Amino acid sequence: MLKIVFHLNCLEQGGAERVVTNLSAQFAEEGYEVIVATEWQAENEFTLHEKVRRIHVGLSEADESKSRIAKYFIRIFRLRAMLKQEKPDLLIAFAHKANYRSLMATIGTKFPVLISVRTDPVGHYDALSDKILIPWLFPRAAGCVFQTEGQKEFFPDYLQRKSRIILNPVNPKYIGREPVAQRNKTISHVSRLVDFKNQPMLLRAFAKVHERYPDYDLKLFGGDSFDGTKEILEQIIEELQLGDCVRLMGACDHLPEQIEHTAFFAFTSDWEGLPNALMEAMALGLPVIATDCPCGGPRTLIRHGENGHLIPIKEEAALVEAMCYLIEHPEYADRMGNAARGIGDITNAYAIYLQWKDYIHKICKK
Repeated sequence: MLKIVFHLNCLEQGGAERVVTNLSAQFAEEGYEVIVATEWQAENEFTLHEKVRRIHVGLSEADESKSRIAKYFIRIFRLRAMLKQEKPDLLIAFAHKANYRSLMATIGTKFPVLISVRTDPVGHYDALSDKILIPWLFPRAAGCVFQTEGQKEFFPDYLQRKSRIILNPVNPKYIGREPVAQRNKTISHVSRLVDFKNQPMLLRAFAKVHERYPDYDLKLFGGDSFDGTKEILEQIIEELQLGDCVRLMGACDHLPEQIEHTAFFAFTSDWEGLPNALMEAMALGLPVIATDCPCGGPRTLIRHGENGHLIPIKEEAALVEAMCYLIEHPEYADRMGNAARGIGDITNAYAIYLQWKDYIHKICKK
């Protein structure tokens, strides 16, 4: 059986971290030896499966005082030393910096590296440093996992030809639940409070919806990213006098129970990779409204008017119209929600595991 190392920054609650946690557990359950190598430990992290080992490959406390360049190379050397000691069959890198570290750490070795793009490449893989590093490092990758066609099309043909598009696995607790008998009058939103999620637009749009439908409220679930977004939202709530109908709920460990009875789910990001929160809401059977944001994550999941409702990014008026339409047409909302459940058939943990397994064995030729 293969020995696999997943490498990423940390296991803080976020998209890539959630995928690694789920995938590593599935591979471990199937008998693979699995290691998760992280740069640091965060405060609010996902818990790894008991059969998965975690190894720290980041900086020590003594390293923190060193120069930026020195710290960069220390990280690479630590990862390289771990690989030489553990001798895995494959290193799987998740996200931007981990991709570069993994490819640099394996120069001159025979360790194959499978990289993974987890976000919109525009704005994240188009800086001057990326234009230097991608032609130098990415030809060395044994393969690449993308989430959407939009991500894939950004990169050179040589990478596209050896890549796969694999959706994220949805946590089993969101799949196969009994349909709710009756929905309440709460609109739900789940994601970190961070600028690109554009929660301010959601609050402003909801304020207009609330004028027409004062018996509806809005709950935003998700932790603070500490980029100032939470403070902006609190200011909007105060300015628009939404204190009685909008609540910032914070992170929640029991989301299915908290949101499955809500009227619908609103997703307002300006850009994304493949949004886990949206997939989970759909798997619960929630009617969803989502921005058609680059690099095509919501569009990959949603057939407009069938299993969800797409609106243009940053279009507050379109969001107001869509929310009012779902309130006024509950049969349309119910039909979309029932159809949305089908996402669980193609994104359950085992279905996604099989796709990764097939690709990994193709790369490792074992």
